[in-house]
Amino acid sequence: MNSLQILRPAKLLIASCLLPLAALGADSKADQYPVDQNAVIMAAQRLAAAPFAPKPGNLPAGLDTLRADQYRDIRFTDAASIWRTDPLRFRLGLLPAGFYFKNPVGISLVDKGISHDVETAPGMFELGPSVPAPLGKIALPLSGFSLSTKTGARKQWDEFMRFQGASYFRALAEGQIYGLSARGLALNIAEPMGEEFPAFTQFWIEKPAPAATGIVVHALLDSPSVAGAYRFTIQPGLETVVDVDATLFARTPLRALGIAPLTSMFLYDETNRLRRDDYRTEVHDSDGLQITTASGEPLWRPLANPAQLQISAFTTEAPQGFGLVQRSRAPEDFQDLYSQYERRPSAWVEPKSDWGAGAVELVEIPSSRETNDNITAFWRPTEAVAPGKPWHIAYRLTWTAQPKAPKGLGRVLATRVGNSSVGNRRVYMIDFSGAGEKTAGLRLDLAASAGKISNLSIASNPSIHGFRVGFELTPNNAEVIELRLRVLLNDRPVTETWLYRWTAN
Repeated sequence: MNSLQILRPAKLLIASCLLPLAALGADSKADQYPVDQNAVIMAAQRLAAAPFAPKPGNLPAGLDTLRADQYRDIRFTDAASIWRTDPLRFRLGLLPAGFYFKNPVGISLVDKGISHDVETAPGMFELGPSVPAPLGKIALPLSGFSLSTKTGARKQWDEFMRFQGASYFRALAEGQIYGLSARGLALNIAEPMGEEFPAFTQFWIEKPAPAATGIVVHALLDSPSVAGAYRFTIQPGLETVVDVDATLFARTPLRALGIAPLTSMFLYDETNRLRRDDYRTEVHDSDGLQITTASGEPLWRPLANPAQLQISAFTTEAPQGFGLVQRSRAPEDFQDLYSQYERRPSAWVEPKSDWGAGAVELVEIPSSRETNDNITAFWRPTEAVAPGKPWHIAYRLTWTAQPKAPKGLGRVLATRVGNSSVGNRRVYMIDFSGAGEKTAGLRLDLAASAGKISNLSIASNPSIHGFRVGFELTPNNAEVIELRLRVLLNDRPVTETWLYRWTAN
């Protein structure tokens, strides 16, 4: 038996465990019950057939009013790590409720198909001096969990993934630190009725075999509009790969559905640096949306921190892949020794089922603080999901430094924008790398939805082993201008397609 005992559900967690147990058809008084993917799907179906019943979010006194610094001062002890004494490649840590995370979740372990609910106990968490002392005497409710494995040459235990808050989860490849997040589902993003946040209410984590290099997590999702069953097959490493298999049951028609949603932060980069009085040259977790269309065309859209909310849609059929990407990878790109934005992951989504018609949507929200996640990208199906029958979706989510790009095509390294010395013009300079330095025979395929383009140029840029494209844009009276650029050789693209939105603000 490892240091975390598996017993009957603790009194503090009984409220969060009763609903999943009943939904699975199990005796709510039992301390073990069978669980597999089909059982979780059936539980979601039964949930959706009944009116939404939110769980009570009551937390012990003091836990519900914690500040951010106090919450950070609560740490799960290494001695309490699940599977610490087992010969496995994984360890499981527990995350307490409190601060933003006010709704406790149920967490269970599955061993050979049988589930045991996790019980916490006083002493499993170290409480720093800023935390109210009475909290050290009770079993804390949980808000999520983390997964660790051995990495690097020293084979030390490092966290690579965590599930916490609504349907949010984050992962890392080796050598990275946390940045952008993924979600199980997004509903009504930037819609007039307001966003709805489905939440994972119960997790079942399969105990891996001793030689297993991956781990499986099941989750039950619930919200006023939908219930769902999720299966995550997780493989950490130089890239961390998460295969997501989800079955949704709508309570109401889901017309503004966000599949495989990614959420990130973008404050500024070279394109809007002059708007910021900051010693750092860039501040962002991601700097662009990358898409490979169904036909194989690679697109790159630099992110923006707009003056007004922006919503953009790309493609009309499911892409080969899309993701929020961090291409700035040198410390000197940011000059931030603390945040180390150059080490933040990129996330790449690839459909593994028939997604049908729809669009990749990008939502950019004005923000003045780097603590705000103001960027969201997701797949939005054209057809609404109707109640009464299951709706299945599957995709692969890869956490990496850079998603794989088509060989031989140049990719955008940087986009720079500034005022022209002549007239009301904007100057654009786009650096491409990966297609060589020679410019002979190259031509620019450049289009603008409004305004006037002038002074096109292309020059070798040996410092990046690539070339730089330049042009000027005269907006005239336009409010919004969509720009599209690629470099051709004999009508064949030698670069990905650069997209950009200019706005009057």
